[in-house]
Amino acid sequence: MSDSTLPTPEATPNEAPPSYVKLAMRNMVRKKFTSVFHFLLTTTGLLAVLVGLSYLTR
Repeated sequence: MSDSTLPTPEATPNEAPPSYVKLAMRNMVRKKFTSVFHFLLTTTGLLAVLVGLSYLTR
């Protein structure tokens, strides 16, 4: 990932820089398809692991 895709902090000298969570949420809103794809991939993987474990331990 290049530095040009990272959000830049928009804080003035009197404010604290945005938190990591705030930047991550802003990035998720900006890149909707990627976030949904990763969510579905994680959900599918987790379900596969749980079904696999339940099959092995039956």
